[in-house]
Amino acid sequence: MTSLTPRPPYTDDELKKLYPPSLQLQQVQILMRHGERTPVTARFQNAGLKPFWPYCASVRQLRSIMLDYNGENSPKDLAMPTTTGKPSFHTVEWKRRLETFGHKDEPVVAKGPGHEIDDICDFGALTDLGRQSTSRLGMRLRKLYVDRLGFLPETISSTDDFYLRSTNVPRALESMHQAFQALYPPSTREADPETGKFPVPTVLTRGPGDETLYPNDGNCRRFAALSRAFAQRAADRWNTSDEMEYLNKVYGKWMPANSPRVAVDSRPRLSGIMDTVNASLAHGPETRLPKEFYDQKARKLLERIASDEWFAGFNESREYRMLGIGGLLGDIVERMVSRAEYTHSSHPVNTESATSDPSGPGIKFGLSGCHDTTLAGMLSSLGAYDSSSWPPFTSHIAIELFRKADSTSSPADQISAVTPPAKRGWWESMFSGSAGRNKNLPGSGIGRKASEYMTQSEKSKLDGYYVRMRYNDEPVTIPGCKMPGNHLEGDESFCTLSAFKSIVDKFTPQDWKQQCRMNLGQPATPSPSGEPEWAGHP
Repeated sequence: MTSLTPRPPYTDDELKKLYPPSLQLQQVQILMRHGERTPVTARFQNAGLKPFWPYCASVRQLRSIMLDYNGENSPKDLAMPTTTGKPSFHTVEWKRRLETFGHKDEPVVAKGPGHEIDDICDFGALTDLGRQSTSRLGMRLRKLYVDRLGFLPETISSTDDFYLRSTNVPRALESMHQAFQALYPPSTREADPETGKFPVPTVLTRGPGDETLYPNDGNCRRFAALSRAFAQRAADRWNTSDEMEYLNKVYGKWMPANSPRVAVDSRPRLSGIMDTVNASLAHGPETRLPKEFYDQKARKLLERIASDEWFAGFNESREYRMLGIGGLLGDIVERMVSRAEYTHSSHPVNTESATSDPSGPGIKFGLSGCHDTTLAGMLSSLGAYDSSSWPPFTSHIAIELFRKADSTSSPADQISAVTPPAKRGWWESMFSGSAGRNKNLPGSGIGRKASEYMTQSEKSKLDGYYVRMRYNDEPVTIPGCKMPGNHLEGDESFCTLSAFKSIVDKFTPQDWKQQCRMNLGQPATPSPSGEPEWAGHP
């Protein structure tokens, strides 16, 4: 699938069913795939597809931050940089053009299909269309959570209770920025009375070796081995199938001489063919392939086979989902449990430390820029992935935490049962975050504690809480949540927080980096018996 066609806004009746008055919305965490992009590498130039696409007007308006040595803090000796004083910065504006190889390798400026030299996208770059679609996602989120539900305020004075995160891949970071800008445009951001400016939002990123916001086979050796094994299984399963024969009839004549047949492991790989087909279909006629590339049956087969290669392991192997997506889901559960613990306790939530403590209870709304492998990996690890459909551009998953409504609560409590306290002094602020948290206070321990080791008192803090996931605005039902006692009566999509945590606990890593170095050289079968370890069950 290529660009997402959003479903129509919820009707009033649908909204009442999705957000019943018996439940209070407590927290929302959004994971969004980036918007439309260019292919990650040039393919099918023999079919007339130009390698460089002119869909990135943003490269005309780039900015870099420069340290200013001409101010009062500049060092006297320019050969000896100073570390004293407050640094001064200024912004340099510039535009970028791409350079590439020309005849006999001489450097030439890259050109688009109409000989454009400006607005040329790099490979895998977020395009103007991708910026538009992610902005529209932000508008839809505002319409739902601000205008219709009143869960989020119309204006904000800070982002202390927001969790903003992205992978360090530019298209994901830029997509997250576009969505948040539409969720809270400048006109809805209140300036600080002291500075006259809206406080700069904090966006969290990680280094490649710590990244869990996508399945990180580049920095987890055991997961890389498992990925290769399941990819080989897909190749063995599909390469000689009737389905692959059909794909060869459609795409075979365009394959290179050194890899003439379409296959899971051909060059380009089958998933690479799908990447170029989807990216080109999303954009204008100047960057379209011959019409046979968009054969509907062939596109469905591409998605089905690529999904088996990339995501079947999450559904069938506990180790696969633990190393591939378990850390991320563990983080998500920890934030929900932390919210529930503090709501359950008499201690107020400190939203001021939300961005310094990513698992803190002050987080009310999360927005993370990620990838197709993130969304499909998560859904598959919970037994809720449609393996016949690849996540379109700008797809998103909303993980919503609810609490049973208290008949004695006020209307304001229906929006959130947790209210921020007054501003703290500097001494107290020094001890914010997980490192300085009082380990005896509620909310400091059970987020990552496996359900089977929790005391009855700890389990009781999760009572009355429910988790509901929506994928592209459609509720998702997890197999283990269908069991009696594991869901809201009358609606299986509302999983009890206790059951949801129990399901995720089964594949949450305790030491991801260490576990990535374990079992090297061992078989990649799901279990000693070879039987699948199906996802989505406690």
